[in-house]
Amino acid sequence: MESGTIDPGDVRFFSGNANPQLAKDIAGYLGVPLEETAITRFSNDNLRIQLGASVRSRKVFIVQPLSPPVNDHLVELLMMLDIARAASAREVQAIIPYFSFARSDKKDAPRISITARLVADLLKASGATQVMTMMLHSPQVHGFFSMPADPLSSRPVLQHYFQQRDLSQTIVVAPDRGIAESAFRFAEGIGLQSVTAHKVRISDTEVKVGGIIPQQLEGSKRAIIYDDEIATGGTIREVSHLLAKEGIEDICVVCTHGVFVRNAMEKLVAVPQISEIVTTDTVCIPPEKRHKKLTILSVARIFGEAIRRNYLRQSIGSLFVFGNDIEE
Repeated sequence: MESGTIDPGDVRFFSGNANPQLAKDIAGYLGVPLEETAITRFSNDNLRIQLGASVRSRKVFIVQPLSPPVNDHLVELLMMLDIARAASAREVQAIIPYFSFARSDKKDAPRISITARLVADLLKASGATQVMTMMLHSPQVHGFFSMPADPLSSRPVLQHYFQQRDLSQTIVVAPDRGIAESAFRFAEGIGLQSVTAHKVRISDTEVKVGGIIPQQLEGSKRAIIYDDEIATGGTIREVSHLLAKEGIEDICVVCTHGVFVRNAMEKLVAVPQISEIVTTDTVCIPPEKRHKKLTILSVARIFGEAIRRNYLRQSIGSLFVFGNDIEE
């Protein structure tokens, strides 16, 4: 094995059904093959999964974002972890680019589950010895994992994209306080100022947004709305309408996890001021659901580099959500 590279004979890479292209791209960055995984169903709808290569005494990586259908993809992941452990893998690492259950991070109503913690426990019980994910919805979710967990950042990819553009008269807008610190880091990296809106969630699909005063937008004609995840798009629409009322003429929407459910894409592109939606490939968006305003950036290099450094026992702190940008 060459210094600084992964020995292909020492590792095994597998993917569930959620995002096989991202898994292939990560494996390609590392110069290792993506092994076959046979996923079928019995007549009673139970899943049947078989890994297509021996994992005995090897370090196994299973790539599976928890994107819709979330529960199917979660069970796939748990089964694959269990299979690898039972087949005598040396280590089993769950690569979860989109950890959707991170939104369930607190008990804010009677008799509900803190599901992020529950899923973290299930991952360990199924055999995961380490977890790697990206841009958790809230920082405290990191503490729910009782095994090593690496929360990577998409900022390097997003910042590199915007550094190539004219950003004059542009301001970065965080749609709520929960994403404010990350939005500030993103804005700082591309030389812009940032402001934060105030969001009150009425339901899963309805929000009220305010808190931005006209003086904060003075001198700005363009805005970049920065968020970690877009599901229904309700928050982004409300923020866009608020910015438009205050004289913002052009809006670029940026997020790490583009889930886009319940016709969110159609609703966002229908807002006249939104000229572009930029997301990453943590969630697979089929070609037929992509719009000409949509730009998808790959995070395969960030995951691949984190895996390589982990394998070689090197620090990956610069790739964390709270770290510095990955070196170009």
